[in-house]
Amino acid sequence: SCVTVMSRWMRSLSSPLGPLTRTSSGSTEMVTPAGTGIGLRPIRLIDQLTKPSRRLRRRFLGGGAAAAAALALGPSVLAACGSGGESSSPATSAAPDDGSPASGTLRVSNWPLYIADGFVAAFQTASGLTVDYKEDFNDNEQWFAKVKEPLSRRQDIGADLVVPTEFMAVRVKGLGWLNEISEARVPNKKNLREDLLNSKADPGRTVTAPYMTGMVGLAYNRAATGRDVSRIDDLWDPAFRGRVSLLSDMQDGLGMIMQWQGNSVEDPTTESIQKAVDFIREEKDKGQIRRFTGNDYANDLAAGNIAVAQAYSGDVVQLQADNPDLQFVVPESGGDWFIDTMVIPYTTQNQTAAEAWIDYVYDRANYAKLVAFTQFVPVLSDMTDELNKIDPGLASNPLINPPAEVVANLSSWAALTDEQTQEFNTIYAAVTGG
Repeated sequence: SCVTVMSRWMRSLSSPLGPLTRTSSGSTEMVTPAGTGIGLRPIRLIDQLTKPSRRLRRRFLGGGAAAAAALALGPSVLAACGSGGESSSPATSAAPDDGSPASGTLRVSNWPLYIADGFVAAFQTASGLTVDYKEDFNDNEQWFAKVKEPLSRRQDIGADLVVPTEFMAVRVKGLGWLNEISEARVPNKKNLREDLLNSKADPGRTVTAPYMTGMVGLAYNRAATGRDVSRIDDLWDPAFRGRVSLLSDMQDGLGMIMQWQGNSVEDPTTESIQKAVDFIREEKDKGQIRRFTGNDYANDLAAGNIAVAQAYSGDVVQLQADNPDLQFVVPESGGDWFIDTMVIPYTTQNQTAAEAWIDYVYDRANYAKLVAFTQFVPVLSDMTDELNKIDPGLASNPLINPPAEVVANLSSWAALTDEQTQEFNTIYAAVTGG
């Protein structure tokens, strides 16, 4: 298997000066443009400067990406892709573990503003490791384009642990470019939510370690709708004509529509994709749909120009702080998850340090600090007590700590072959204009 064609783009927020890297200076973490060694500024100042959109998820289809995919991938990666789609390449086993404690330096590559203040320094104190933490992962496709050649030659990519979205992690796993994660080195894996541990994408989570999740559902402006929204049928209410937006990402845009039509995202077919697209085309032709969006629905939703939008839960948590009329709901017929994961490239220079990081993240008290910062849905179970210790509002917020009945109504997409991805994206792009 190889890179996903026309896949999700997420959180394309980046520093105007380039990727950020964190170092520790006493008890204060600092950030500087990676590779420059200049312009050190406290992270809290960066947060203040970027607060309005610091965690909004930017996911959209690249225009013409399907047509350009073959050129973008390059011959070496295309050669690695068989005609059957999914590669049978297994995950790679790390070097034999002698049981000694992790030591040395750990290099982490993560999304911008996706770590709590002080977290890296606290890990260094607890583990004795030195962490080179870079916020240089801005987009799944950009990352893959950068690392595909060195990984194909088993050359170091400058990171021991990376945080791609699950669909990309599964692709890289299929190429055999990820190491297995030691069960013995990550005892806190027992704290993972059962639905994530038993995922079809990586049963038992032997290679991918979930980092954060979020819900894809419906957001609405109560002042604009004049009533509550709870069903997919509400999107088609003539009263909202021209004030509905759908997500342009294929999985996020079609997932809840497919479930509403009685089909499954866990076993998608060309027929179920086409059925959903055909219905959306009818509504688009009626003028019901205002536009297809990434997460740039936020301003129009807050202003009431959009009454109901397909949306990401993490966006709405932040938007509600300024506009309590904004609400988020998982439709009665079902919504879906997005999942970001921690993985260890098979070129890692410090396997045990990467595993120590994962285990530290999976400690509930430590993880609560990450959730408080990101305001996404925890990947660990039973987080209520630890979230209450930080802020009772976190534990009581159903968009951060959703009740069991909501979790049960969310599904995760099956791992798609490259052929399926290209076919499904092409079908959807015909109606979105992507």
